[in-house]
Amino acid sequence: MKNSGFQRDNLIVIAADQLRYDVLGLGVTPNLDRLMGESVVFDRAYCACPLCAPARGALFTGTYPGRNGSLINGWYKPEKAYAKVRADIDNLYDMMERLDMECIHSGKQHLFMEGEPLEKRPESKTRWLTTEQTYKEFLNEHDKRQPGGNRFRTQIPEMNGGAYTQVRNYSNASTGKYEEGYSYYFDGYFTDRAVEALEEVATDKPLFLSMMHLAPHPPFDIPEPWYSRVKKEDVHLPENTGVWYAHQSPLQKYNLTGVIGNQYSVEEWKEPFRVYLGLVALLDECVGRVLDVLKRRGLYDHSVIIFTSDHGEMLGAHRLFQKMCMYEESVRTPLSIRLPGGRNGGRHMKTPVSHIDLLPTICDYYSITPRHQMDGRSLRPLLEGGENLEEKPVFIQYDGNASRGNFSRCVVAGKDKLIVDLFKDETYLEFYDLDQDVLETDNLVFKEQYDGRVKELLMLLKEHEKELGDEVKIPEVDLVQFRDHYQ
Repeated sequence: MKNSGFQRDNLIVIAADQLRYDVLGLGVTPNLDRLMGESVVFDRAYCACPLCAPARGALFTGTYPGRNGSLINGWYKPEKAYAKVRADIDNLYDMMERLDMECIHSGKQHLFMEGEPLEKRPESKTRWLTTEQTYKEFLNEHDKRQPGGNRFRTQIPEMNGGAYTQVRNYSNASTGKYEEGYSYYFDGYFTDRAVEALEEVATDKPLFLSMMHLAPHPPFDIPEPWYSRVKKEDVHLPENTGVWYAHQSPLQKYNLTGVIGNQYSVEEWKEPFRVYLGLVALLDECVGRVLDVLKRRGLYDHSVIIFTSDHGEMLGAHRLFQKMCMYEESVRTPLSIRLPGGRNGGRHMKTPVSHIDLLPTICDYYSITPRHQMDGRSLRPLLEGGENLEEKPVFIQYDGNASRGNFSRCVVAGKDKLIVDLFKDETYLEFYDLDQDVLETDNLVFKEQYDGRVKELLMLLKEHEKELGDEVKIPEVDLVQFRDHYQ
């Protein structure tokens, strides 16, 4: 395929699921390391919500969850109304179809829109190679079991609509060896189908590939050789693993993160961390296979290639598990953008950016006018060699998992980060200087010399919630009284 400007270049979007920003470059990601060496890397990229469906709703629409309506995963009634992006909001798939791109999706499909699911719309021009449903059908056809099972799930209490509690089962940190093998594993299946399609795709018009991996999301029941890829003696846990800090939010004890995470000691985190790194290595193998076929077909150097993750994974940090909270391990994501030919590659940007900035960037390069107003801004100035972009605060929200109940709001402004946790009638504040304390161990709300900055950031959050019409209202907080209550 000949390169005739960004309007003609291929667009490859590759997303992991639950990939921590700090596990790349640890010797298990050679393919991703090479890709990032040819890309502009955003070292401080954040998701808009640390949860699967709302994270993708924001990424694929350039809007905050509070703007587009996708706030939770919403598996159960009556909360499903809070799980879908509004019908009047445009999305990347529809935009690429309007450009007459050759559109292919393989992998997890958690962009939930009002109306008929994207993959079932008869007018869709995207080739929906795989989804989680087709994966289940594939396993049934070959009489293979799905990874995971009862041993890999734990019962937890979950608020429904903030009104009543139900008991539900969610992934824990148990590990196992998936005996069915790579071809029947989630990402093996997703990648096999993508590679088959890419080997045959016509090159007479630009390609849009959406490659949505499930790895390294639990269950940590993974095939060889990746199960044994990392030796236990080679695992070096971050210092905040398995540690509950004196002034971290006690409201996390009511959330999935704390209920499951508090079941493991520091020593017990080594095994899930080891297998998680093996799963990251499996992800890297899958990404490498996709990149290799793009190179063989002459598509690689004429492509914009975006790599990111929907959110991160606590994996024992702060004695928490999964995501669903505002600590860096949960909300900070890998993000790299490779321009055609690797132009400007190898540069690292320190400016805080958000997933809501990705679609405006794509629209900028591909001359697209979306049907809605986006909240993000184009990162093109940074990609084109500029060192700075006007610094703006990054906002993140969390409204519950399957149901609304646990709420969090966060703002990152430069090096400063304020977290507001809300559960029932209780509000808890955390403030961190990320330049000095990236592991978030010292909550500066308990040092009155920071009261002025805390109040400034609270005001930013309240202005943001007012702009979005947020149903969750941050109450007034008397900082002196707060310290008296929680000291």
